[in-house]
Amino acid sequence: MEKKTIKRQILDYLLITAGTVIYGVGVSLFLDPNNLAPGGVTGIAMIINRLSGLPTGTGILLINIPILAAGLWRFGFRFLVSTLYATFLCSVFTNFFAGFGALTTDPVLASLAGGAVMAIGLALVFRAGATTGGTDIIVKFLRQKYRHLKTGRLFFLLDVLIVAASLLVFDDIDTILYALLAVVVTSIVFDAVLYGFDEAKLVYIISDKAESIARRIMDELDAGVTFLEGKGAYSSSPKQVILCVMRNTVAPRAEEIVKQEDPLAFMIISSATEIYGEGYKNIFSEKL
Repeated sequence: MEKKTIKRQILDYLLITAGTVIYGVGVSLFLDPNNLAPGGVTGIAMIINRLSGLPTGTGILLINIPILAAGLWRFGFRFLVSTLYATFLCSVFTNFFAGFGALTTDPVLASLAGGAVMAIGLALVFRAGATTGGTDIIVKFLRQKYRHLKTGRLFFLLDVLIVAASLLVFDDIDTILYALLAVVVTSIVFDAVLYGFDEAKLVYIISDKAESIARRIMDELDAGVTFLEGKGAYSSSPKQVILCVMRNTVAPRAEEIVKQEDPLAFMIISSATEIYGEGYKNIFSEKL
């Protein structure tokens, strides 16, 4: 068990290192040289850089000191160690890659690429159980109280406020709009990397031919099926209700099976954005 724990910690820190490298690339090669404040502490550090000349990476580290102190109080020493490591590396790699200059000066490409690359790096750090400090810690606070909100959406709200504040420095509405585009891309890509593309369809089927429909769904679509016991309120006759979750790509085939077996069946299809269990996410894993 101890060997597994040590191995897991090593893998986590390697993941954090990779994530901070990717994060630094997104900030310093795409966003910062194009005046695109991505929100968060990085956006604040960029604003300070334009006002004082303090390197963006150094600003990230200094702004994080009081926030990390709050993180130590709330989340404990183990959390602080990994987050200190991630925050320090973010500062180092942001300053390091700043010397290479912009990979593109096209604001649209910079917004799309920078937002996506930064989100991938940030999500990898979160997967390792750490954060890059700053608003990451604030979001972690909020997620404990409002667990129904996805992390990316909380980042989005905070980032929009910071991007709006950057208008006072850059004084260019086009730049602000491109920065908002980067924030939107970051939010979408972050959730996709962190949570995975596990959105699926939740299907209820009420039919007198429930057995044959269920058998075909299991055999042809390789989807699990559960029978629920129901009763018609008007007729008081017993009904078998099929409950199943399936990938979006196979949902249309399920509809065809129901049409072929029982055109009079009652079928309800809705989106299921988070699924735990075999074939999906581990129910015992920490919800980030």
